[in-house]
Amino acid sequence: MAKILLVEDDQNLGYLLKRYIELHEFEVVWVKNATDALKKLQLQPIELCVLDVNLPDQDGFELAKNIRQQYPQQAFIFLTARNLKADKLYGFKLGSDDYLTKPVDEEEMIARIKAVLNRTQHSGRQEMPQELYSIGQYQFDSFNRQLIFNEKIQQLTHKENELLQMLCQQKGKILDRKSTLKRLWGQADYFSRKSMDVYISKLRRYLQDDPNVSITNIHSKGFILSD
Repeated sequence: MAKILLVEDDQNLGYLLKRYIELHEFEVVWVKNATDALKKLQLQPIELCVLDVNLPDQDGFELAKNIRQQYPQQAFIFLTARNLKADKLYGFKLGSDDYLTKPVDEEEMIARIKAVLNRTQHSGRQEMPQELYSIGQYQFDSFNRQLIFNEKIQQLTHKENELLQMLCQQKGKILDRKSTLKRLWGQADYFSRKSMDVYISKLRRYLQDDPNVSITNIHSKGFILSD
């Protein structure tokens, strides 16, 4: 049974969301502030965090930054009344796996939770058997989610790891944008495309120490990893 950390300060909404998620056979740990959320993450493994953006002690975006720093592989979804495009894009820039707006459609929420868990827990286990790759002067250890250059180690998040692995498997060829979006993000809408662009930018930055390595954007088609 997957364990979900729900961070929601509204008493009524938090209670309703907790009960509804539990009806779908998930275990829910519900806290009302960022401080308690970080404490829970220290005490027990959590498969997915659902984070309200407006919290009493810390902005949810700041909480996400702290979580990403301490637990780089942790999956999380933002839950917020903010419906501005800039907020959504910022959420994806922080590494969010999805973004839900209030008022919450409970069925959609469950569908998105299941989609994220499916991607983070199961994607690629059978389809990506190779674990070690060479990218120019880099060594990429996909099992441990590490990109190594000389003695410098860059720890990758789950989605960074999966995206780089897919690029490696298609090295020198176009990695189709649409199919990659559906596989890693579950959809190919505007926000997913923007989120993918953010991850591509991060990978380019991680690989910048070798000038022979590049990730080229092929307009409207996809990306090519070359070394």
